[in-house]
Formats: sequence, C-alpha cells, structure tokens
Amino acid sequence: MIFGYLTLFVALAISAVAAWYSIIGLMAIFSASAVAIAIMGGVLEVGKVLTASWLYQNWSRTPFLLKSYLTFAVFVLMFITSMGIFGFLSKAHIEQTGDLNVVENQIELIQIQIDRQQKDIARNQGALDMLDDALAKYTELGAVTKGLQAREQQKPERDALNLAVSTSGEEIARLQEEQAKLQLEVKAFEVEVGPIRYVADLLFADADLERAVRWVIITIIFVFDPLAILLVIAANMTIRDEFEKRKTEVKPIPKPKPNPNYDAEAEQWFSAVNADDDFKSDVKIKRPSTWSTKLG
Repeated sequence: MIFGYLTLFVALAISAVAAWYSIIGLMAIFSASAVAIAIMGGVLEVGKVLTASWLYQNWSRTPFLLKSYLTFAVFVLMFITSMGIFGFLSKAHIEQTGDLNVVENQIELIQIQIDRQQKDIARNQGALDMLDDALAKYTELGAVTKGLQAREQQKPERDALNLAVSTSGEEIARLQEEQAKLQLEVKAFEVEVGPIRYVADLLFADADLERAVRWVIITIIFVFDPLAILLVIAANMTIRDEFEKRKTEVKPIPKPKPNPNYDAEAEQWFSAVNADDDFKSDVKIKRPSTWSTKLG
C-alpha cells in the first residue's frame, strides 16, 4: 500500500511540475490574457488527472461513447500540456540566445566602426604620402629651398592629417578593447551551451544548434506529462489491488482466553449447592472431570 501511495505522490508531483511549465508556456504564447490562461490551464490540468483516474476506476461500467470522449479529452489535454512545456522551454532558450545575438550584433557594429577608422587612417596616410612625394620632387630637381618653403606651407595640412591619424588610432584601440570584452561574453556563452553543441554534433552532421535544442525539447515533452498520467493509472492499479487483496484475506478467529478464576468460582457454587439442606436430590452435583478445560 505504501508503494502505491508513493507512486501516486510521484505521479502528482510530476503532473504538478508539468502543469506549472505548461501554464507558463501558454501564458507566454497568449500573453494578452495571461491570468485567464493561467486559470484555464490550472483547471484543465486537474481535470486531466482526475479524468484519467476516474476512467481506470470505472472503465468496465462506463458507456462506450462517454469513455471514448474522455479518453480523447485526456490525450488532447496531454498534447496541450506538452505544447505549453515546449513554449516554456523554447522561451527560455530564446532568452538565453537573445542576449548572445545582442552581443554579436554589438561586436559587428564595433567591427564596422574599426573598419571605418582604418579607412580614415589609410586615406589620411595617403594624403601625407602625396605631400612627401611632392617634396621629394623638389629634392630631385635640386630646388631644396623651394622644397623647404613648400614644407612650411604644408605644415598646417600635415598637422591636421597627423592628428586625424592619431585620433583614429586611439579610437581603434578603444573599440578593440570594447570588442574584446564582448568576445569574452560570447566565449562564456559558448561554454554554457557546450553540452548542447556536443548533442548537435552527435545528432546532426552540420551541428545545427537550434535544431538540436528543438529535438531535446521534444524528447523532454514526450516523457514528461505522459509519464505523469501513466503513473497516476499505475498508482490506481496498485492501490486497488491492495484493497482487493485485503478484502479476500480470511482473518483467523481469535481463541478465547482462559479465565483463571473460573474453576475457583464454580467450585464454590457447587459446594454451596450440595451443602444446602433445601436442595433435595438423590444425585449430588459433581464437578465435571473436564472442569479445568472450561473457559470463561
């Protein structure tokens, strides 16, 4: 009997957890009416467990149409529960990977800014090279004085170009540092999803993480609520068998306990009767030989 009640307790515990996950998942799917969905889901979950138990207890005497509908209703409710669990687990996965997508997008934006700064550096450095080439021509022609004068004239432009190159370099260093921090977050996430990546490698040749997650969720829902319902039926079977077994057991009739005072009290009575003068009898009442075997 204890095992039957233990089975029932485990079945109800699994069913309660499945109901909790399912209700949260359904609330996520129909978020506009979360409270109504929670009430509906809770009532349906209780009704499903009770219906499964009632069907087992009254299967043989229930009309065919009624038990057909109730069986169909239980399977539909199991499907709804599984759908809610799928929504709950999918939502959890999306929230986890959503943060990763945000970080990856930030890394891409930073890389775009780095590429832009590098292009600015290349363009400004090209302008400086052109100025250097112009001065080199003066040197080749032997017009050193004109070259020095041209260099003085180029000084403001050179200073602006050098400042732009320096500023771009500092900006690239800052962006690369920020990018490195975000890449560490990506690495930390990859460590978290490492096991599911191994599952993806095992199941699929292309190591599709999203498809692996979906199959893991499907596997969970196929053994979650169905297990709870089957355990409820198993608990009913065990408890019912125990009650029937107790009904068929023949209880032994307890033997009466001997009365230790019986012999003494009876002996006194017989002595009093035989000594009574008013009691006239040709045959005195004698103490039976089996007196000691009598029981009170």
